[in-house]
Amino acid sequence: MKLITAVIRPFKLEEVREALTQIGVSGLTVTEVKGYGRQKGHTELYRGAEYVVDLLPKIKIETVVSEDMLERALDAVIAAARTDKIGDGKIFVSSIEQALRIRTGEAGKDAL
Repeated sequence: MKLITAVIRPFKLEEVREALTQIGVSGLTVTEVKGYGRQKGHTELYRGAEYVVDLLPKIKIETVVSEDMLERALDAVIAAARTDKIGDGKIFVSSIEQALRIRTGEAGKDAL
């Protein structure tokens, strides 16, 4: 099993969720986060005062998929989240040793 963690632009959340649902991903966790990378933030003007926004709002999506579904899930996230501009985000893939469903006690792939 693999954990996919994707940090994307907030307005791309629905497109990514729909793309993952279409390929059979049954659940995901969404967190509102802030951060920066190459995008570096920007300067804004508020009531005549200029200030720098260093940390930009992003969405972090986490889902666990079986290894045979990994490539399809990655392709779906990339296709749905891409705008071809700096700040599109990052995807991280980690190995998951074990998964358990609390309600039923199912383990491994059955718990997904």
